[in-house]
Amino acid sequence: MKILIYSPLFYPSIGGLETIISTSAYEFTHQGHEVKLISQTPATDSKKFPFEVIRQPKIRQVLKLTQWCDIYLQGCVSLKGLWPLMFISKPLVITHQTWYRSLDGSMNWQNRLKHMVTHFATNISASHALAKSIPAASSVIPNSYSEDIFYEMPEVYRSQELVFLGRLVSDKGVNLLIEALAQLKKMGLTPKLTIIGSGPEESKLRQQAKDLEITKQVNFAGIKVEYELVKLLNSHQIMVVPSIWDEPFGIVALEGIACGCVVVGSEGGGLKDAIGPCGVTFPNANVERLTHIIFDLLSHPEKLTVYREKAGAHLADHTSKAVAAAYLKILERLI
Repeated sequence: MKILIYSPLFYPSIGGLETIISTSAYEFTHQGHEVKLISQTPATDSKKFPFEVIRQPKIRQVLKLTQWCDIYLQGCVSLKGLWPLMFISKPLVITHQTWYRSLDGSMNWQNRLKHMVTHFATNISASHALAKSIPAASSVIPNSYSEDIFYEMPEVYRSQELVFLGRLVSDKGVNLLIEALAQLKKMGLTPKLTIIGSGPEESKLRQQAKDLEITKQVNFAGIKVEYELVKLLNSHQIMVVPSIWDEPFGIVALEGIACGCVVVGSEGGGLKDAIGPCGVTFPNANVERLTHIIFDLLSHPEKLTVYREKAGAHLADHTSKAVAAAYLKILERLI
């Protein structure tokens, strides 16, 4: 099968969608299919890929590539990338990884047009919430995580209680977690919290911890990657993902689960799909419920064991190979 992927952003650009597209392209190639990828991101180094990457192609190149392929796959709806299909008819497949709406829920004309496009495509959504957000029918195939990077280290003692991993921005709700920590202190529990990441809200969060007199319980660990990150996650019992906004999916939850953490996360959007049976969800921005859940888990550590026992089966559906196979099953039916 010849698969042409259109992804405006790609390496060296770094982001969730870029990672998902790259992983898919690698796996499609590994499973014996021909893959070519169009991107508008210029190269800044000489990194090689097992598939051809065509950057900023001219119109004639795009038409030639569209003629070549059996499947035209887009990472989210890209209006600028649809024009070749007006001249050359090919099956359009779109993988939906985010909402087509503004933060306040409103939709501009571009988002309305993107919704219209879904009626003419085979749609694949990363979560059930995303599938429900578009007007056309959509299959649900979850995202994968990097199983070669994130895994349990039995030699690491799981001595710490709470960990957050992500950018320190207001949407991620770290302030709610710090508030919950202060409430737990009043209830007689003083768990330690490790905050992994950086961002514009860091100074406010540090001040909040100071104002609540819990600075000794909060460790701002900064950015950690690969082995150092995985080892740190393995030393914690519970990962908290307290996003205020509705996460489209939540690969970070899979990474935490793979490292042996039980995940507590907000239930809006697709994060609950990523957590599955390996943790507990709470209403977005509900500090009281978040506090109660953490208190319950720390007070009854046997519950953590029950959630961890379900990790293997849950993660099996989120390996790169399993997710790619699910995609290919749909793509092969189209041709």
